[in-house]
Amino acid sequence: MAGLTVSGLSVDYGHVAALVDVSFEAELGAITAVLGANGAGKTTLLRAMTGLVRPRAGTIRFGDKDLTGRRVEDVVRCGVAHVPEGRGVIEELTVEENLRLGSLWRSRRTRRGYDEVFELFPALAARRHRHASTLSGGERQSLAVARALMARPEVLLLDEPSLGLAPIVTGQLMRRLASLSRDEGITVVLVEQNARSALSIASAAVVLNLGRVVVADRPQVVAADAQLRHHYLGF
Repeated sequence: MAGLTVSGLSVDYGHVAALVDVSFEAELGAITAVLGANGAGKTTLLRAMTGLVRPRAGTIRFGDKDLTGRRVEDVVRCGVAHVPEGRGVIEELTVEENLRLGSLWRSRRTRRGYDEVFELFPALAARRHRHASTLSGGERQSLAVARALMARPEVLLLDEPSLGLAPIVTGQLMRRLASLSRDEGITVVLVEQNARSALSIASAAVVLNLGRVVVADRPQVVAADAQLRHHYLGF
């Protein structure tokens, strides 16, 4: 089965071009890091891939499924889950109630049970009946990822999951994402401003600038390019 393929994707907001002819392929069961400064188009890319915005041109395919322009719920049913920036958990609900929301758009046979998710995120198991408002920042981010996993996705799209987290918590989260890709075969597209952390676990890297692909290459190649790091990655 082919991976997640983005071809010639262009998105406009009014007269402003947010993405221009973006193309790359995310390999099955691997992590693709999407990097770049604020305003590079990273969030717009994920929103287009999940049906939240409609592209002006181009296609988005996962295997033999054409996701281009589909409704959000249809994209979820095709096996794609999206964890947006800002975690997005519902503070008034318990951990378990937040998790339940993650499985609404999948059939019963393609949902995870709570026990499976709690095995992946043991810290949440002890807090399953607590309101999300009582969780730490790292625990809320874990809950956001766990909720997405309830739908048993084949593709996981994450937008700035390390935002606001302490370095040690960021490291723990990155190791968890690497495990999901390696052990469960989930294809991960990871949008990050923390380029060092993202490159440390990725198998491929795409760098965006002003809505265009600057480079798509192996993480080692991107990390070794001092000029690229200085101009686009900030390290």
